[in-house]
Amino acid sequence: MKNNIIIIIIGFFGFISMLQAQEIVPISMSEVLGKVSEQNNSIKISEQEFIEARADYRQTNAVLLPNITASHTGLATTNPLMAFGSKLNQEILTQNDFNPALLNNPSQIENYATKFEIQQPLINLDGIYQRKAAKSKMEAMSLKTERTQDYLTFEVEKAYMQLQLAYKAVNVLEKALEAAFANKKLAENRFKQGYLQRADVLNVEVRVTEVLNQLQTAKSNVQNASNYLSFLMNDEAYVVYLPSDSLLINTLNDENKISVSDNRADIKALKLASNAYEAMNKADKMAFLPRLNAFGSYELYDDQIFQGDANGYLFGAQLSWDLFQGSKRFGKAQKSKAEFEKSKLQYEQYVSQSNLELNKAKRMLLDAKNKLNLTTLAMDQSEESLRIRANRFNEGLEKTSDLLIAETQYAEKQLEHYQTIFEYNYAQAYIQFLTKE
Repeated sequence: MKNNIIIIIIGFFGFISMLQAQEIVPISMSEVLGKVSEQNNSIKISEQEFIEARADYRQTNAVLLPNITASHTGLATTNPLMAFGSKLNQEILTQNDFNPALLNNPSQIENYATKFEIQQPLINLDGIYQRKAAKSKMEAMSLKTERTQDYLTFEVEKAYMQLQLAYKAVNVLEKALEAAFANKKLAENRFKQGYLQRADVLNVEVRVTEVLNQLQTAKSNVQNASNYLSFLMNDEAYVVYLPSDSLLINTLNDENKISVSDNRADIKALKLASNAYEAMNKADKMAFLPRLNAFGSYELYDDQIFQGDANGYLFGAQLSWDLFQGSKRFGKAQKSKAEFEKSKLQYEQYVSQSNLELNKAKRMLLDAKNKLNLTTLAMDQSEESLRIRANRFNEGLEKTSDLLIAETQYAEKQLEHYQTIFEYNYAQAYIQFLTKE
């Protein structure tokens, strides 16, 4: 058993040496928040999604702005109709060209045409509502980016508190390990003097092993919490962070007056998404109405490339009406109507779920507040109990098992107290996240 204890101790201190070899970087909550805001990939992805939605909205400018094109076409032909029309466009037609022999079998003619065209939408009601839908989507993506930042702020607070809690656990267990080693030394001396049995020494050694295992787990939790902070900050160095701020009890003002606001970014985004579905449904309905578009062109013709001795223009307007498309539009309108109704139900469900989460968080905060008083009292009582039993043990008036139980209980109560502080602060941070406008 003693050899096993030595092996475990050697392995443990090797683990600690490995940790100490890593770079330990002090960091504050504000520093983490700043780096996450600048470097986090989730925020960058959300920003790109907004840019994508904004580009979709800008494409709908085509509903209002003209479409202008320019082209230059060259051809050579002996086709009777094309040859006659080309000469007519070039304004070089003569009396001889009406000779039936030339009309039926013309010589090859070259024609070069420069053409400028413009198409201007006048009344496209379905396009107008599609534009409204794209704008709602763009605004919703902007709010999504904002809510992503809110969520990452909450996630940073939680991760930072987990790092603080991990260090508290390490401190508690390091002190417990010191006490366990001291008790082991004392027990061995008293065993040699004949005051203790071998079983008592073995119990102390078991306690040392337990604390060593717990401390090793606590050290791993420090690394895990540090790595998660590195992930949030998009930092691939993965160093071990040391929190500059201590784990203290935070205070939330007017905790009973808080509620979920309709102005919360994600709720507003969901409402805008519902508006977008409504606009798309209206666009599908407007597709049954006619469209009015204006058009015009200016053309230059010549038998030489990039020349334009002859010219002409045309302009006009077109009223078009798709009367029937094989019931395709009916099905599309029904689908968009169902999507709109579904979006309204999703919005109501989301708000209801948010209120449910808030009520749950309030109860969690109240439970943690009550638990804080109990864990503080239990920690003080267990500390006093350990002090009394340690003094009696040193005087030979206390059993080894009772001392070990008191030590274990005191360490557990300390860890439980710090865990409760974490739960209390986490509940407050979660409430602030749920109620943020």
